[in-house]
Amino acid sequence: MDKIILASQSPRRRELLHLAEIDFEVIVADTDESFPTGLSFEETAIHIAKNKGLAVANNEHDDRTILAADTIVVCNKKIIGKPKNREDAIEILSALSGQTHLVITGVFILKEGKEITFSDTTAVSFHTLRQEQIIYYVDKYKPYDKAGAYAIQEWIGAIGIKKVEGDFYNVMGLPISRVVAALTITH
Repeated sequence: MDKIILASQSPRRRELLHLAEIDFEVIVADTDESFPTGLSFEETAIHIAKNKGLAVANNEHDDRTILAADTIVVCNKKIIGKPKNREDAIEILSALSGQTHLVITGVFILKEGKEITFSDTTAVSFHTLRQEQIIYYVDKYKPYDKAGAYAIQEWIGAIGIKKVEGDFYNVMGLPISRVVAALTITH
């Protein structure tokens, strides 16, 4: 496979592409992460991912394959974004404590002029977390760049997650096996 463009600054997405031994270069463009009302959660994640990918495509004028993704967290039918600050992160994790939430990643691939889009959904159930666990995690790991204010592969995932239904790597930010399958499809 030729070197692709990853339209994301996410260190977790880079880690997953390295794990899958995909050669890539990171190129990002500023994009608006807002979305039209009325979209389903899956459509929302895809919409944001597509905007990221097309912004890079419009700037680069490159014929390489472009991969973009966006991950959202949904709890009680509400999208939970990245925390604004320490207090917001504590509040978000307190809301997720003892609950099951959805992690939805929208994927956009522009390959040979064709757009491939899909989403992947994973249900994550947290044990009931003690307030001191939440505060410890937020203060030590500073999860301010993560939707839902946590990373499953960090301490909070090891001690706090009761059950994962679906793709573990999707919760990290990229359903890598589906991405590899989509990248290797020949037209």
